[in-house]
Formats: sequence, structure tokens, C-alpha cells
Amino acid sequence: MTFAVKIKKWHAVASWTWNAGDDVCGICRMPFDGCPPDGKYPGDDSPVVWGICTHAFHLQCINRWLQSQAEQKCPFCRRQWEFKQAAIGGEDSDA
Repeated sequence: MTFAVKIKKWHAVASWTWNAGDDVCGICRMPFDGCPPDGKYPGDDSPVVWGICTHAFHLQCINRWLQSQAEQKCPFCRRQWEFKQAAIGGEDSDA
């Protein structure tokens, strides 16, 4: 015996996360898939950025941190802060 199923309505749901190791910003302690305290919307308005030291923060949080410090250092490891460049075409930018 065979039954046919007809789908009348479809409601898709998706979720996303940042691949940033820890799930929260090291400065504001808010989740990366949420908003920093000064943000209005998650995602493109609250991007996550990495330093060459591999620590990740909301862009707004690290910018505010750097502006408040005399020396431009990572809040975690105190290495000189430099933004890590995005890999192009799936290749590692260090290669």
C-alpha cells in the first residue's frame, strides 16, 4: 500500500553562529549571535572581528576598547592589536 503526501505549506527556520571559539565577546560578554550593548541588530550590524592573536570581539567593543587605551593591545593577551585579514577564496591568508 502506497500513500502520497502533498505539502500545502512550508515554513523554513534557520540559525547561524559565528565560528569564534567562545560564544561570547570577551569585552561585553554578550553572545556573538546577539548584539553588543551599543548595537541595534545582530549580524551585519554587529560583526565579529579577530585579531592576529586569534581573540575575537564585536567590532564595536574592540574599537571602543582601543580608543580608551593609550597602547593598542588585545584585552586578553596584551599583544599588539592588529585585525586579522580575512582569507580569500577559502585559502589561509598566511600561506
